[in-house]
Amino acid sequence: MKRYYVFLVSILLLALLIIWIGPQQMWDVIKTANPWLILLAVGVHLFVVWIRSLRWGYIINQPWEFKKNFIVKTIGLFAGNFTPMRSGGEVLNAVAGKKINGISLSEGLSAGLTERFFDGAIGAILLLICACLLPKVRIIAIMGGLASFGLLAVIYLINWREDTSIWIYNRVHFIVRFLPISEEVVENLYNKFTQGLRSMIEYTKTFSSFKNLAVVFVLTAASWLLECVRLYIVFVAFNVEINFVAIIIIFLLANIIGIVSALPGGIGSIELSLTGLFVIFGVSSAVGGSIAMVDRLASFWVVSALGIIFASYYAKDILDEIKGYTIGLKSSKQD
Repeated sequence: MKRYYVFLVSILLLALLIIWIGPQQMWDVIKTANPWLILLAVGVHLFVVWIRSLRWGYIINQPWEFKKNFIVKTIGLFAGNFTPMRSGGEVLNAVAGKKINGISLSEGLSAGLTERFFDGAIGAILLLICACLLPKVRIIAIMGGLASFGLLAVIYLINWREDTSIWIYNRVHFIVRFLPISEEVVENLYNKFTQGLRSMIEYTKTFSSFKNLAVVFVLTAASWLLECVRLYIVFVAFNVEINFVAIIIIFLLANIIGIVSALPGGIGSIELSLTGLFVIFGVSSAVGGSIAMVDRLASFWVVSALGIIFASYYAKDILDEIKGYTIGLKSSKQD
C-alpha cells in the first residue's frame, strides 16, 4: 500500500507545478516549441540508451548483441524509473539479463553496480568541474559532488570488497532474523545472499582491468554528456539561450534531488527541481516548467513506454525466474 502513497506524492508534486505555472500558460508556451527539435531530443535520448546498452554488453562480454542488450537495458531503466532511488533497475536488469543474455544473476548484479559506480563517478566529476566554472551555484554543486562520492564509496565496498559487503549484509541479516519469517527461509536467504555476493565480487574483480574500466568510463561519460545535449536541444526548441555548463549542473543536480527524494524515478521532484534551477539561471517559471515537462516526456516517459512493451513481452520468463528464486528460499538447503 505504501508504494501507492509514494506515487500519489509524485502526482501531487506534478499537479503543484502545473497549478503554480497555470495549465493554460504552460500549454501556450509548449505550443511554441519546435516539434522537429523535440523529436531530435527523443532520438538523442534513444541513442543514449543504446550507448548504455553497449556498456552493459561490454561488461558482460556480449558487446555485439545489440538487440538483446538494448532490450535488457530498457527493461532495467523502466524498472528503475518506477522504484524509489531507482533501486529496482539493477535487480530487474540482472533478472532480464539472465533470461535474455544467458548470464548468471551474480554477473548481472555485478554489471549493474559497476554501471551505477561509473554513473556516480562521472556525475561527481562533472559537478565539481562545473562548480569551478560557474560560481552562481558553486556551493550546491560541490555538495552534490561530495554526496555522489559518498555513494561511490558505498558501491565500491559492496561490489569490490568481499569482506565489507558480507559485513554489511550481516548487519541487515541481523534485523531480518527478527521479522516474522520462518527460520528455514532466513537461513536459506543468508546462504544465497552470501554466496551470491561472493560470486558477484569475483566477477567484478575479473572484469576490473585498466582497459575494461577505461572503456566503461568513456561510454558512461558519453551517455551523460549526451543527456545534457538532449536537454540543451529542448532549450533550443523553445528558443531559449542558456550556457551549456549551466545545463550540465542543472541536469546533474536535478537527478541527485530525484534520487534523494526516494520518489519513483524522481517523478515530480525532478520536474520541480529542474524548474527551480532554470529560474535561478534567469528562465521564467512558465518557460522553465514547460521545458522540464517536455524534456521528461522526451526521455523518462518515452523509455518507460518502451520498457513496458519489452517487459510485457518477457514478463512470463522474468516472473518465472523471480518465482523460482522465491521458491528456492522456502525449500531446504540443497546447494
